[in-house]
Amino acid sequence: MAPYLRSVIEEMGTWGVSHTRVPTESRPGHVAVIAGFYEDVSAVAKGWKENPVEFDSVFNESRNTWCWGSPDILPMFAKGASGDHVYTHTYPATEEDFASTDASMLDTWVFTQVKSFLQSAKSNSTLMADLLKDKNVFFLHLLGLDTNGHAHRPMSQEYINNIGLVDTGVSELVSIIGDFFNNDCRTAFVFTSDHGMTNWGSHGAGHPSETLTPFVAWGAGIQRPQKVTEDQFFPDNYLQDWKLEHLRRVDLSQADIAPLMSSLIGVPIPVNSVGILPLLYLNNSDQFKAEAMYTNAIQILDQFKMKMRQKKETTLSCLFTPYKQLTEPKQAEFVKKARTLIQMEKYEDAISLCQALISSALEGLVYYHTYDRFFLGCSVVLGFLGWTSYVVLVILKTHTSLNTQTDILQRKFDHTLVRLCWCVAVVICMFLFIQRSPLTYYVYCLLPVPIWYSVLKESNIVTDLIHSAPCLPLWKCFGYFVLVAFGVELLVVSFFYRAMLTVVLAVLSIWPMLSGLFEKAKCHSVSWFLGCLFLAVFPLMPVVGREPNLNLVMCAGVLTLFISACFLWYSWNRTSLHHSDKKQFVMQLLHVAICACVPFLTHSSLQQKRGLPLHNQIISWVTLASSIFVPLMSSTRLFHRLLSIFLSLTATYFLLSTGTEALFPPVLSWLMFVWINIEQEAMIAQGISGRQQLSAIDFSANIDISKIRQLKLDDIRRSYFFFFFIITAFFGTGNIASINSFDPASVYCFLTVFNPFIMGGLMMWKIIIPFIVVMCTFETIQVTTQLSSRSLFLIVLVISDVMALHFFFLVQDYGTWLDIGTSISHYVIVMSMTIFLMLLSVVTHILTSQRLVLWRRRKMHFT
Repeated sequence: MAPYLRSVIEEMGTWGVSHTRVPTESRPGHVAVIAGFYEDVSAVAKGWKENPVEFDSVFNESRNTWCWGSPDILPMFAKGASGDHVYTHTYPATEEDFASTDASMLDTWVFTQVKSFLQSAKSNSTLMADLLKDKNVFFLHLLGLDTNGHAHRPMSQEYINNIGLVDTGVSELVSIIGDFFNNDCRTAFVFTSDHGMTNWGSHGAGHPSETLTPFVAWGAGIQRPQKVTEDQFFPDNYLQDWKLEHLRRVDLSQADIAPLMSSLIGVPIPVNSVGILPLLYLNNSDQFKAEAMYTNAIQILDQFKMKMRQKKETTLSCLFTPYKQLTEPKQAEFVKKARTLIQMEKYEDAISLCQALISSALEGLVYYHTYDRFFLGCSVVLGFLGWTSYVVLVILKTHTSLNTQTDILQRKFDHTLVRLCWCVAVVICMFLFIQRSPLTYYVYCLLPVPIWYSVLKESNIVTDLIHSAPCLPLWKCFGYFVLVAFGVELLVVSFFYRAMLTVVLAVLSIWPMLSGLFEKAKCHSVSWFLGCLFLAVFPLMPVVGREPNLNLVMCAGVLTLFISACFLWYSWNRTSLHHSDKKQFVMQLLHVAICACVPFLTHSSLQQKRGLPLHNQIISWVTLASSIFVPLMSSTRLFHRLLSIFLSLTATYFLLSTGTEALFPPVLSWLMFVWINIEQEAMIAQGISGRQQLSAIDFSANIDISKIRQLKLDDIRRSYFFFFFIITAFFGTGNIASINSFDPASVYCFLTVFNPFIMGGLMMWKIIIPFIVVMCTFETIQVTTQLSSRSLFLIVLVISDVMALHFFFLVQDYGTWLDIGTSISHYVIVMSMTIFLMLLSVVTHILTSQRLVLWRRRKMHFT
């Protein structure tokens, strides 16, 4: 498929495999190759064209750099360069179309532009003078392969043809460049990739097909092929697959490419680079290699010194603990000894010493990067414990008869407590100010103070609870506590092993039998049993590697129509349906049927190279825009409103589906419908009075406060069910378990031109749709069980906080999350989860209880 590059490997250069890091996306891959460091994940907030911070790169260090390629990648290196010596030439962003008849034209454009550029230089003396200077870089960004891989899969004929086009284009350009510079043999060539791709056309995660990329270098300063007779051992089979066992393979990390390119053109290594110069690629004297490795070591050591200095300046001298393997005397000793060995022409020893120095400096960078791990970790744990304790106390205060009255002693205690908390806050501020800590450290350390003030302020509740302990059903409480703790453990494990969701669903399926509800509601119990088992299948399905199957989307449409028919039949037997609601449901059912067919028609058109049909695109965007408003025009009766929400959201979900995941919302909605009914049976079993018939409940009716009941132990079970179904909605179809599980084909009904923010927004809405289904169900259960939403929500908060605290100790690399230079902290995660659930609850409340009134003109009669 690539005869020229194979001939280069066998006759002219050195080859190997470049090992990338997660996330295997375009921006971090290019930053690693060209700047030599692995970018922080917070860069995603800036997108592909903006830099969170400006950084040095090989392009910046070069005399001149000319780039051709994608408008999503090239501008970020030009913007960060000092001066105006980085020139970019990009095609329009609209050319990055997954529905293009031939995405390889992107690569053809690049090759054509480079040829035209060199041709024009022959008649431009100024440009020719710049080109004849040293330290110049040509960067060709070839996006066609990536686009064809996403659109048609790497094993497709389009992808294979694109490989041949790139191979031919590289061959022609090498010849043209050689002729342009009169074959002076002063040009080096580097061919690699920013990331790999799976067989199903995705990337972003840590699969070997994504993290292992080809690397070939040849030309000036590059070692020629080295034949080997002994076996070479690598964890992959590329040597055998490519039949290159007879040639030496030299692997390297992706960040190592930047110092290699810097050495080849004779410029300083980018200052933030953590790459280690791969000497086996260089064809030069031992002295040059030793000097280059010495320069590499000094460059990384300078980063270590800067990090150590920054940490030393923000830490009290009595508390500062330096990295013992590389103290200042040891640094000086390393540098002096390396310099001496080079002067004594003991180059191999000097290289070994420099490599050891680099290794120690990189470990030291990690040490100082996570220096405040324990300190910040304690603050986070205190915050979690305090917040969880406060929520528990609020529940006890609201729903128990424990003493909540304030006496004189309690008031004195409160005044003392206020003064104490102020003193603690002042001490913390003074400590952080003296250490010149970042502002975020104040948030980490001060947030537990008001939280624990609120906890200690309710100490009388704790005292009364201790005194009342002998009168409580301790064994029953302890049993619930053990069950909830075990349930939380299962939820935590499900984040690592999705199959655990299947196990929990299998256990939940027999809940009616264990609770005695089966005898009182056999029909609902059987439906619950089957619904749990059907839903338990989804976590067992593969997360990635699924081929699109649009027939399953149409099957999901048929299933949705069947479930909706059952829903309407169940409702009509109990409550009459207004004529306008009948018309709306008929229109929504027809709309769902159409939306189930649109993905099939769209993908068929794309496969036939006819592009995205305009009418399909209009249907998709109109469906998306109206998905929230259509339910507001239906009746606010319980089952009528829930059905309208289900049909409206499912129609949008179908447009974003490509296979088995389309079956998930109908199955989930069926189980939620059964859950509502079975909770009613549970209330009958508990003997709760004042229960309404489900068919008579109206979401818009005013709530009778006198009928709001107190919390019971069974409400903990309801809250746990809700949280479990939220997790199941999150992980059930595998859409979030891995970055590369997001298939661009999911948004082809809406757009095919690459736009990361619109595509990301559509995928987020796809993820949120099952959440809304579960939230609407929970809202319904709160109404039907006569319990305030605040009460159940507080229990949910306790469960989520315990889970988050558990994660804090489980995730081994949590320290990097807490550093000021990284993305977000656990506080932000928990608060984001809380805010997200609260926002969803507001949206759910609007969806269920509000009605959109359309103004109509009345006929006027004149007499």
